[in-house]
This record gives sequence, structure tokens and C-alpha cells, in this order.
Amino acid sequence: MLDFNIRGENVEVTPAIREYVEKKIDKLERYFTESTNAIAHVNLKVYSDKQTKVEVTIPMKNLTLRAEERHNDMYAAVDLIVDKLERQIRKYKTRVNRKSREREGVAAFFASVEDNNNNAQELLEDENEFNVVRTKQFDLKPMDQEEAILQMNMLGHNFFIFTDAESEGTHIVYKRKDGKYGLIETN
Repeated sequence: MLDFNIRGENVEVTPAIREYVEKKIDKLERYFTESTNAIAHVNLKVYSDKQTKVEVTIPMKNLTLRAEERHNDMYAAVDLIVDKLERQIRKYKTRVNRKSREREGVAAFFASVEDNNNNAQELLEDENEFNVVRTKQFDLKPMDQEEAILQMNMLGHNFFIFTDAESEGTHIVYKRKDGKYGLIETN
């Protein structure tokens, strides 16, 4: 059973918007077993250029479903989000079923739902999605985060792994969609 936590940034969450979001995301319940209780965190944003962004996060015991979509029409963004979340669920189900793991865990969250929209080609694409086609090995050089960002930019990559010179921890810098940088620190 899905509960909803719907927030609006720069937009009032009207009853019509709330009803539409709940109705659309409720369609995902058919993929869950009856014992599944989860909260769908929905964040609706409107930017100054009238662009909207919809983010949905559904944390569960062994899995977190998350999708975000930008669109000029908030209702269209909600529709696209539901499609993304359904694809994520189908990928997880396909992977779990392929490995025959019917134990407590990811498989326990999903009900057996026949989806007529799936075709063999899509399932083959899902199976091949996680094939590792290249492996790289390298030594992590101690540096600060500014040097790591410079190295990342020189290589033309959107992330860079390095050893922090001060803490000696393994960190990752990455380029965000907004053009700024992020840092992931490991424990």
C-alpha cells in the first residue's frame, strides 16, 4: 500500500494536482505484494522559465525506486515518471526472476503481474544492460578535491575517483546537471 508525501516548491499542490499524482502513481501498486507498505515522496518544482520538475522516490526495505523528469507540463512529467518507475520495476523483476531468487528480499516486494506491454526485445535489452564491456585499473593518487575536478575536466569525464590527501579516504567528484560539482565521500 502506497502512502504519499507530496511537496511543492514554487507551486501550490492543489487538490487536482494531488489527485492526479496519487491516481497515476497508485498504478504501481499492482507490482507490489499486498504486504508492501511504502511512502511515495513526490517533489513538484516550478522554475522561473515555467519548466517543471517532478521527482518521485519510493524507499523500501531492500530497494529504492527513484525517477525525475523535467517537462513544460507537470501532468505530462508525472506520466513520464510513472513510465520510468514501471521500467525500473520490470528490470528488477526480470533480473531477480532470471537469477531464480525467490527468497525474501527484492522479489518479495513485487507481485506477479503479467504486463502485455513487454515484448521479448525489451527483456533482452534489460538483460544486456549490465554487461561490463570494459574494465580499467588505475592507482588512486592522493590529491585535494580541486585537483580532482581539474583532472576530471582535463579527461573530459563527468566523474573522477581519487584518494583525499587529508583524510586518505576514497572520494568521487562528479559534474551535476546544473554545471556545478558534487562530492561523494566514502566511509
